[in-house]
Amino acid sequence: MWYNGLLQLSIGELILAVLLLTHLTIISVTIYLHRYSAHNALELHPVLQHIFRAWLWLTTGMTTKAWTAIHRKHHAKCETEEDPHSPVIKGIKKVFWQGAELYREEAENEETLERYGQRTPNDWIENNVYSRFPSLGVSLLLIVDLLMFGIIGLTVWAIQMIWIPFFAAGVINGLGHHTGYRNFECKDAARNICPWGILIGGEELHNNHHTFPNSPKLSAKPWEFDIGWLYIKILCFLKLADVKHKKPVSYTDNKKKHIDTETIMAVINNRFQIMVHYRKQVISPIIKIEKSLAKNKKLFRRAHKLLAREASLVKPAHQERITHLLEHSHILKTIYEKRIALQSIWQNTFKDKHERVEALKDWCQQAETSGIKALADFAALLRSYRLASPVSN
Repeated sequence: MWYNGLLQLSIGELILAVLLLTHLTIISVTIYLHRYSAHNALELHPVLQHIFRAWLWLTTGMTTKAWTAIHRKHHAKCETEEDPHSPVIKGIKKVFWQGAELYREEAENEETLERYGQRTPNDWIENNVYSRFPSLGVSLLLIVDLLMFGIIGLTVWAIQMIWIPFFAAGVINGLGHHTGYRNFECKDAARNICPWGILIGGEELHNNHHTFPNSPKLSAKPWEFDIGWLYIKILCFLKLADVKHKKPVSYTDNKKKHIDTETIMAVINNRFQIMVHYRKQVISPIIKIEKSLAKNKKLFRRAHKLLAREASLVKPAHQERITHLLEHSHILKTIYEKRIALQSIWQNTFKDKHERVEALKDWCQQAETSGIKALADFAALLRSYRLASPVSN
C-alpha cells in the first residue's frame, strides 16, 4: 500500500531503521562536528567531510560554524556567565529541557561566531545552500521519509528532529555537567554519565573529554568504551581519517632519582593522572587510618573525595566539612595542603623552567621529611617521571 512507503517495513524493521538513522546523526556530530571541527583532533577525507555536512544539514539544519563556535566558547568560558549552556549557572532544568533554545540563541550571536568559528567551511555550498537555507534540508528529509516509510515517515522525521536537541543539547550539556562520575578533577563540573559511550557516540564520557579536550579518544579507563573512537579507527584503516600526533606521554623509571626539566614536562603532561594517584596512594589510605582511630566516624564519610575535589567545585557545606576534617587531624591538614601546593606547581606562573624545577624539588624534599610515609613514597614516584614517545592504541 502507498501509505506504507516504498520500503514497506514491518514495525521491528522500522524501529531498527530509526535507530540506525539517528545513530548516523550522532556519529556525524561526535566525529565531524566535535572531534574534527571543534577540537581539531583528527583529519578527515574531504569527501567524508562533505558527506557529514550534507547529512547534518538534512537531519539537524545546523551549520558547522555555529556548532563549532558555540562548543569552543563553552570550553573557553565553562561554568561562567558567558558559558552558553552551563547547568551550574543556568540550572539543570533549563539546560536539560531548553538546551536547543540556548543553542539557537547563541547561534545568533555574531561575536561568538566570529571569535570562535575560525577554520570552518567557507565554500560555495556552505554559503549558498547550508547556511543560507538551513530549513530546506530538514524539509527535504521530511519528503524523503514520507516516500520511504509512508505516513509513519512523519513520526520517523519527528524523532530525527528531536534526537540531537534532546541528547546533545539536553543530556550531554545538561546531565554531563550535573550527574555521573569523575575520573579526573578538571576545573569544571563535567562528569561521565556512564562508562559505555554507545547511545550518544562516546559523548557520555564527558569528564574525560573536558580533561583532555584535544584527544580524539574519549575513553580513559580500561572498562570504558567509546564507540566513536571505534569508528575513527575503522576510518583510519580505510584511509578516510588520520589521528593527529598526540603529545608525549609520561611513564615512570625507577632508576631515575633526580628532578630536571624532563620531570617537570612529564609531570605537567600527566598532571590529572598524578592527582588521581595522589588520591589513591596518599589521601585514601591515610583517611582509612584516621577514620579507624576517630570517635566520630561519620565525619569521614566520602572524605577521600572531598579532600581531592577541585577547589572551585567545593560547595559551602562541603567546605565546612573539610575544615572540620583538617581541624580534627594534623596529618590530614598536611596532605591536603601538600595537594594544593603540588597543583600550584603547574597552575602558577614561573619566570622560567628552572624555577618550576626548584619548586618541585622543594615539594619533594618537604614530603620526604614530613614523617608521612605515603607522602615520601609519592615524592619518590614524582622523581621517577620521564617522557616517552606517543603510543597508538
